Amino acid sequence: MLRSSLLALFATALLWQPALAADPLEVGLTLKSHVFDPPETKIAANQPIIITVTNDDDTPEEFESTSLKIEKIVTAKSAIKLRVKGLAPGRYEFFGEYNDTAKGALIVE
Repeated sequence: MLRSSLLALFATALLWQPALAADPLEVGLTLKSHVFDPPETKIAANQPIIITVTNDDDTPEEFESTSLKIEKIVTAKSAIKLRVKGLAPGRYEFFGEYNDTAKGALIVE
């Protein structure tokens, strides 16, 4: 009786365990000659992501996105990592604040 009670308690505890968060998807963007490469990236909806922005230019740039609520400076010849929670399907545009040629988007499906 005790053994079956313990097994039932263990099984119930497993059911109440919170789901493990999905590993973040890593997305890389490179800024070169004041242009983002790639200009668009498709990702799955509701999956956390880490965006690595590498600035290969000799001048700083500000990675900005109103829809992602991100505004972060990337100094010359450096990289930053941006953590973003899972996103609903849609188009999330970003741009460089200092150069109007630096534009791109995350396409979430």
